[in-house]
Amino acid sequence: MSADGRAPAVDGQDLAVDGQDLAVDGQAPATDSWGPDLLGDGYEQQVLELGADPDGEGDVAAVLVRRAVRDGERVAGAVLYLHGFSDYFFQTAMADELAAHGLAVYGLDLRKSGRARRPGQTAHYVTSFERYDEELERSLALVAAAHPGLPVVVLAHSTGGLVAPLWLDRRRRRGEVAPVAGLVLNSPWFDLQGSSLARGPVTQALRVLSRVRPLRAMSSGSSVYGHSLHTSGTGEWDFDTALKPLDGFTVTVGWLNAVRRAQARLHRGLDVGVPSLVLRSDRTHWARSHSDDVDRADTVLDVRQIARWAGCLGGETTVVPVVGARHDVFLSLQEPRRRAYDVLARWLRDHRLGAAAGPS
Repeated sequence: MSADGRAPAVDGQDLAVDGQDLAVDGQAPATDSWGPDLLGDGYEQQVLELGADPDGEGDVAAVLVRRAVRDGERVAGAVLYLHGFSDYFFQTAMADELAAHGLAVYGLDLRKSGRARRPGQTAHYVTSFERYDEELERSLALVAAAHPGLPVVVLAHSTGGLVAPLWLDRRRRRGEVAPVAGLVLNSPWFDLQGSSLARGPVTQALRVLSRVRPLRAMSSGSSVYGHSLHTSGTGEWDFDTALKPLDGFTVTVGWLNAVRRAQARLHRGLDVGVPSLVLRSDRTHWARSHSDDVDRADTVLDVRQIARWAGCLGGETTVVPVVGARHDVFLSLQEPRRRAYDVLARWLRDHRLGAAAGPS
């Protein structure tokens, strides 16, 4: 339980256990399989077939989405974006902002997430985050093939902000850092919410239950965060609520155990091999109903935990609290969102990643 008596939350959900190089595998990446995407004109997608699911839910795939480069835009690098839990790539405003800094934008819907989830599959369910390495490597190869010799920035949000640094640490240990040249984490999920006294027993229970009932559901309460974002509630963002439900997807024991294993690995220390920027809100506000505070704080994660564990990324790490930001700092209200983009622009410029917009 958290300090205020609430169960720990996962990307906006209150949880309680219910009573019950450019080649991949020796082959050059395909570059001619792009088709229309649900985001409409200017966006295309490519389905990455991944074969049989090691976790036993049929054949799995990931979906890579790209924003087409507009006339007059200069491309000096690329971004590979990773979403969080109960999420998918839909951030066209963010993509336009990145494009203004000379970055071609790609978003990856991981297996069983967003566009990639297939009938009968448990949303986001994996028992190890290392499963994601396959689609991450294939996506990176496609991005690198499309922009040879240019740097790639990995930008990841929430749970994606836990997936990305572990993947990059494994790449660095294999001596395969390039073409990745920078890492930007947007409110990464570095630890389980709640008191330190509760985290230990919860983690031990997950280890035991995940061996016998990995798909056991954990109940979730209403998410004020999701409703604060969407146009049907009080927000300004119009996303597909079948792919990003306002109340979030159900969390499973096996998936949360994979999260805890990944967090434990992070806590032992990583070296992602590139400079990192960590953006977060300046404060956390737990809430079950909407208020002005909900729109100006992280209602999902404890920002003190992000600050505590950011040093585990290794190398050069810049941590910037954005006053008044939401959990997804790039979906914040206009003023904090602008501040977050200004911080990102300075960091990109300081690290010579991207370029000012202008003719090619």
